Amino acid sequence: MESKRQQKMASLLQQELAAVLQRDLPHLFSGGLAPGISTVKVTPDLGQARVYLSLLLGGDANERLEIIKDNAKEIRHALAKRIRKTARVVPELIFFHDDSASYAAHMDQVLGTLHIPPAPKDVDDSDDEKPTRPRLFN
Repeated sequence: MESKRQQKMASLLQQELAAVLQRDLPHLFSGGLAPGISTVKVTPDLGQARVYLSLLLGGDANERLEIIKDNAKEIRHALAKRIRKTARVVPELIFFHDDSASYAAHMDQVLGTLHIPPAPKDVDDSDDEKPTRPRLFN
């Protein structure tokens, strides 16, 4: 269970990191799309932030993640410039690939290929009788 302080810091980091990756450091992705930030989780001491990136569009996900990890220091520096008046300490950034969207697409494809027969119809149903309502008062 995250504290309010962790939630506020995670929200701030998510917004500002998205802006940093899209506006301040677009050269890291050589003309491709900047990754989306799915989730940010901050440790209780606010020393580390785990950043989960959505890398579906724009090429090989592992290659793009390595580029981001190699430039983590530059990303953290650009982030520090943006949040210097809001946060006292800029947490260490640890980047992860968030593959939940691709997993959801895979599960949707698997469920779409299943053959589920329709439920059998009951033979005892007679449509001419109305169901009786339970009596609430005697």
